[in-house]
Amino acid sequence: MSGRRVWHHPAFWQGMRDISGLSIGIAAWGLMTGVAMANAHIGTAAALFMATWVFAGSSMLAAIPLLAQEAPMWVVLATGFCVNLRFVVFSAHLRPYLAHWPRLHRLTLAYLTADLSYVQFVRRFQHPPQNSDEQIEQRAYLLGNTGLNWASWTVAGWVGVLLAQWVPTHWGLGFAGMCALTGLTISLAQDRYKALSAGLAASAAVASAALPLKLNILLGIAVAVALCLLVAPRPTVKAAP
Repeated sequence: MSGRRVWHHPAFWQGMRDISGLSIGIAAWGLMTGVAMANAHIGTAAALFMATWVFAGSSMLAAIPLLAQEAPMWVVLATGFCVNLRFVVFSAHLRPYLAHWPRLHRLTLAYLTADLSYVQFVRRFQHPPQNSDEQIEQRAYLLGNTGLNWASWTVAGWVGVLLAQWVPTHWGLGFAGMCALTGLTISLAQDRYKALSAGLAASAAVASAALPLKLNILLGIAVAVALCLLVAPRPTVKAAP
């Protein structure tokens, strides 16, 4: 399939749209991972190399402290291998979908596919392709989805490495996690009731932030559930004949 055919297929742009709601959180993780690499004193060139080619957030976060402590390379590699073992399961599941692809294309998608792209792909396409049109659609979707996912992570990683001295260190991964969850929440708010529940929960949690033991979070959830139950339409029940 030619590149032009992929770019012009509606599924390519649909894949990008599906992952775009999560790109804020992905970029936040990439930014803070880039900052962590810069602060690990492994060198700017090495950090930029990792930010460009090592597309594996969780294993990078596991490996960075080991690199900073000058652990043996076999320990670093074994750690990354163990953290990424879940992709063996992903690839086994995707094999019927991608078996007809040329080997180079399969290797490229093996590199680009991450957790969120895998989830969105198998949710949209619950069965392997049955004909050439479905093959093209699935390939276009996966390339659009994984391409934007990789770009969000990589560009943010570069920014984190190059601008680490201007990013407050106290933000830490907690800030990245908050941004990731914000992006996830935005992507899930697909109708007015979900958007309303998210807004109510956030408002109640912020208003009660002084509560001890982070009880404001539980209060925000309770308020959102209670009020949405009040305003949501009741299902109609037909009387038995």
